[in-house]
Amino acid sequence: MTDDLPEMRASDAERERIAEVLRDALAEGRLGLEEFQERLDSAYAARTRGELVPLVRDLPQHPSGDSAVSGFEGGGSEPAPSTGRRRRWTERIGGAATSRWGVGVMGGFGRKGQWTVPRVFTALGIMGGGEIDLRDARFEDREVVIRCFALMGGMSVTVPPGLGVEVRGIGVMGGFDASGSVAGDPDAPRVVITGFTVMGGVGVVKKLPREEKKQLRDERRAQRELERRGEEESGERVRRPEIDKPHGAAGGWGHGGSGAHGSHGGTHGGDEGKSL
Repeated sequence: MTDDLPEMRASDAERERIAEVLRDALAEGRLGLEEFQERLDSAYAARTRGELVPLVRDLPQHPSGDSAVSGFEGGGSEPAPSTGRRRRWTERIGGAATSRWGVGVMGGFGRKGQWTVPRVFTALGIMGGGEIDLRDARFEDREVVIRCFALMGGMSVTVPPGLGVEVRGIGVMGGFDASGSVAGDPDAPRVVITGFTVMGGVGVVKKLPREEKKQLRDERRAQRELERRGEEESGERVRRPEIDKPHGAAGGWGHGGSGAHGSHGGTHGGDEGKSL
């Protein structure tokens, strides 16, 4: 690792590669779900390579701590993220929009699950807000615009890792979460979040899709089950000689009992001799 690595700006591909390492660690049971989510958020918020290194330093497949990012040094094109869980974005582009508006007046609205985002979606919140979840959504076109207008309210846009996001709204006594902007995967849709807020705000949250999170949880549960069975089998091998030892002792007592029985027979035979 070079001395200038901590100050070198991190690229989107490097952030995604770190994210893939963290997902694999979660699937193997090396990270808890809460710690994984914290590290994942830190990975996507990192501005330099030096901020990425500590996120994987304690993982056994990366003993040096910087191998996940050091591979990008020396020029050349950056390698693509691992394809183990790579999303098929092309399958999620196209189709008729299912909703074009979201309104929350002194209340809230939600758009989540499997819905199709239109080319332009308009969200309005007055003393209220809304939740726009894009993790399982389809997209009418490769680039869509989400316009958020909020007065004394707020909105949350949840995006999956790899999705391209650009935040460029204006806030008065409030604001838009510009840290949510990310280039995303080369074949991923691009979402532009814009609009205007007064005494309100629009936040961008990165989370794994529910199905992917469930898959990781199931893999982790299966890994734990394998480890538990391995521990039980190892314990059985250790305990088996201990079980055999009392059985051998019992056999010794039985043999001794036979000896006593033989002595008893000999005594009985002596009595019979006297009787004669």
